[in-house]
Amino acid sequence: MVEKKYIQALLLYLLAWYATAAHQPQNIIKKQSKSGKGFGSSVFFPVTGNVYPKGYYHVTINVGQPPKPYFLDIDTGSDLTWLQCDAPCTKCTPSPHSPYKPNKNPITCKHALCVSLLGSGNLNCENPDEQCDYEVNYADLGSSLGVLVMDSFPFRFTNGSVLGPRLAFGCGYNQEVPNSIHPPYTDGVLGLGSGKSSIVAQLSDMGLTRNVVGHCLSGQGGGFLFFGDDFLPPSGIVWTPILSQKKYYSLGFSDLQFGGQVTNIKRIAIVFDSGSTYSYFSSQAYSALVSMINKDINGKLTVAVEDKSLPVCWKSAKPFRSIRDATNYFKPLVLSFRNGKNVQFELQPQAYLIVTEHGNVCLGILNGGEVGLGDLNVIGDISLQDKLVIYDNEKRQIGWAPANCNRLPNMDGDFVDRYYQPYAADLGIFLQETCPASFGSGRRKQGRN
Repeated sequence: MVEKKYIQALLLYLLAWYATAAHQPQNIIKKQSKSGKGFGSSVFFPVTGNVYPKGYYHVTINVGQPPKPYFLDIDTGSDLTWLQCDAPCTKCTPSPHSPYKPNKNPITCKHALCVSLLGSGNLNCENPDEQCDYEVNYADLGSSLGVLVMDSFPFRFTNGSVLGPRLAFGCGYNQEVPNSIHPPYTDGVLGLGSGKSSIVAQLSDMGLTRNVVGHCLSGQGGGFLFFGDDFLPPSGIVWTPILSQKKYYSLGFSDLQFGGQVTNIKRIAIVFDSGSTYSYFSSQAYSALVSMINKDINGKLTVAVEDKSLPVCWKSAKPFRSIRDATNYFKPLVLSFRNGKNVQFELQPQAYLIVTEHGNVCLGILNGGEVGLGDLNVIGDISLQDKLVIYDNEKRQIGWAPANCNRLPNMDGDFVDRYYQPYAADLGIFLQETCPASFGSGRRKQGRN
C-alpha cells in the first residue's frame, strides 16, 4: 500500500489550509517542483461522493470575485469545465448552489482555447470577435450547451501562495442530465482531460503547476484530488504510456484474465475516465465476461431479474449486507497491457461489483455498445476506487498503485490519516464538442458525428 506513518500535525495543517483559501489573489511565489523546472506548486482538494448510491465524486471549487463555491463532478474523460449558468438559464437542473452569473466575460471565437476546444473547422462564427459557443455531449446522453467565459479561480497552492488566476470554462445555460443520476446534482463538471482547455492545462501554461492530475477515490466514500506533482510517491507506482493523441486517456490494448487464467477477451482498447460511475466493455467483451461469471457462479447465486439497479444482478438465499459478503463468490479480473513491460491493472471483485439497497449484488461493468462507445473499454470510478491514479500529461504516462484513500497525502507522497464526513454523472467521456447557439438564446444545433 502507498501509505506510511500517521502525522497528526500535517493532517490539521492540510485541512486548515484547504478550508481557509483566501479570496484575493497575491503575488506568485514560485518554488522548484520535483521536475526541477521551477514550476509553481500543487493544489489539493478533498473529494466527496461514492459509486453507489450517489453515482459520482465531486470537489468544491470557488469561482468569481467575490468567490462562490460550486460542486463539480471530477471528469478525466473530457476537457471542458462548465458550470450551470444564469445567462439566463434556459434549462438548468436542480443543483446545490445558485447558477453562476456571467459578468460580460465571454471568450471570443479567435481565442486560442476556443479554437483548441472546438477545432478551427468547427467555429460557427461570422466574425472572430463573436462569443465562443460550445456544446458537449456525453456518452450517457447528458449534455451541456453554453458559451465559454473567463473568471477568477482562487486557489491556495502548496508553496504558500494564494492566487486567483483567470481561467476559461463553460457557462452552461442548457443541460440534459441522464435519468441514472439522482438529485442533488452537482453544479457542473470539472474537465481534467489532456486537452489545452482543461483547468490543469491552463494552470500549467501559466507556470503555476505541472500538467499532472491525481485522484484517490475511496470505496467507503470520499477521497482526494490534486493538480501538480508535489504529492507523487517516490516509488510504488506502476506506469504505462498514454498512447492516444486524442483528448481522453487511452492506455492502449490489453488482455483480460479471469481468476488468474487467460481468456479469449484480448486486445481490448482501454480508457481511464473518472467521469464514468461504472466501467464499460465493448459488446463482444461484455458478453464474454458475463458468460464467464455466470458459468463460474452457477449453483451458488441466482439471477435477480427483479432488481433493476444495473443490467445484471444476482441474489443469494439471504440478502447481502455489504460488498464484503458478496466478494467470495467472484474471482478477480486483471487487465494485462500489451506494452512489453508486463503492466497489469487488477480488479478485485469489489472493483467491479456493487451491493444494492435490495441486498443483491450487481455487475458494475456495463455494455459500452449500448451507449455508443464502440470498441472503447472504459475504466470508471468503480474500478478506480482505492487506488492512487496519476495522469502525467507532461511525460505522457498514467500510473497507479493500491492506496488507502481515507488518508491524506503529504508532499513526500506519504499518507496521513484524515477524517471527514463521506457523502455519497455517470459516463463522463465526451462524444463530441460543437459550437451552436448564441449567449443565452437557448438555440441548439445538431452536433457533429
